[in-house]
Amino acid sequence: MNNRQLLYALLVAGMSLGTAWAIRGQFGHEQGAAWAGGIGGLSIVLIAKRKDWYAKAFQLALASAAGWGVGGIISYGKVVGFARGLEFGNVYYGFLMLAVIGGLFGLMGGGLFGLTLASTREKPVLWPQLITEMTAGAIIFYYLLIEQLGWLMTPPRSEAWAACFGMTVALFWYMIRHEQRSSMRLAVFAGLGGGFGFAFGNFLQVMGNVSGIHFNFWNVMEYSIGFFGGAGMAYGTFTSEWPTSAYEPAPRNRLAAIVILTLIIPFVVWDQSFETKRLVDTIQGFNTLADTAGITVAVQWTALLLVVALAGYAIRRYYISAKTLGTDLEYNGIQLFFFLNLGLYTIFSILITAAFMSLYRIEQYLYILNVVILGFLMKKTQASFSNRGLNISRWAINFAFIIAIFAILTAVAISTHGELNGANRRFE
Repeated sequence: MNNRQLLYALLVAGMSLGTAWAIRGQFGHEQGAAWAGGIGGLSIVLIAKRKDWYAKAFQLALASAAGWGVGGIISYGKVVGFARGLEFGNVYYGFLMLAVIGGLFGLMGGGLFGLTLASTREKPVLWPQLITEMTAGAIIFYYLLIEQLGWLMTPPRSEAWAACFGMTVALFWYMIRHEQRSSMRLAVFAGLGGGFGFAFGNFLQVMGNVSGIHFNFWNVMEYSIGFFGGAGMAYGTFTSEWPTSAYEPAPRNRLAAIVILTLIIPFVVWDQSFETKRLVDTIQGFNTLADTAGITVAVQWTALLLVVALAGYAIRRYYISAKTLGTDLEYNGIQLFFFLNLGLYTIFSILITAAFMSLYRIEQYLYILNVVILGFLMKKTQASFSNRGLNISRWAINFAFIIAIFAILTAVAISTHGELNGANRRFE
């Protein structure tokens, strides 16, 4: 029964981050990843149904958003192209480096989320110290790996992966020094899930392109990293021991997290994505007779007003009313926030692709289906907790097994196609 509960929990968490990460494909960069990461973190709080976590639900969502979001600085377009070639070495390199990139997303997202879970009044996380150490780690490792050693992953693109690697090293060094074992376990499984999901997703993309089926298989790859990353983060959470926290931050302490999650991140996504030229090109691409200018303005203002509406409602309900009435956060309130946030992200995707005017982007409607399914499953799903500890030897075996799987996927991929569009070579 416990294993069945765990599988349901992994499914719901995977679908939550998978849907949000697939939507993130329309927006990209740090802000898009942060929005998706916050949704993924909040889903785990809802699945856990631990009342002592409700009080810091927004802080947990913000920590997950920060960890998954910072990975958005990594450039991986060229790396995806390496796995579309014909030479075993180049393709295998592409899969392995996608695993590294996806792993960095998950390690930071899972690590910061785990530290927020573990932080109590008796043993608080020293956030200023941690942020300082991660910043120093980013600078040191970037200049060591890129400027000094010249270990380039994706020339001539940005090599910001090295900065993220440095942040991850500093994050783990902090967790080791402060004996945050559960946080380390969570980070490791989130990293394994994100790494496997990214590489396996690109394999699915290659196979999909070879099949000739008309579908957005790039989006399949994005869903894959989100699904396996979310499932990995959930597995690390539900197989670890967490302190029962009596710490309940005052409602005013929620304000910063609420503003960042509902106003700042969505506004940056709107500002960077809803450009006039992009919308005009999208609309004209499938309907040259449409009132392009009028539709563009309507889409831009609709998206902006929805951001303001969500932020205003969230601040009023979860800060102003809570402060006035002295009410605590409860499950239903957090669930409502989750679906409002995911719903707005889904609407953003439909607006930016103009899928409300045409059926040319079928995957957009699959997002809606995912949200509906989550609506049925979320409240019925509750994970059981166990403490499986740190098992480094088993992790090493599993890691070697994943490396071998990528070698098999490489052999399968290069045997099924000729040179694909967008193929890149890392080694001549």
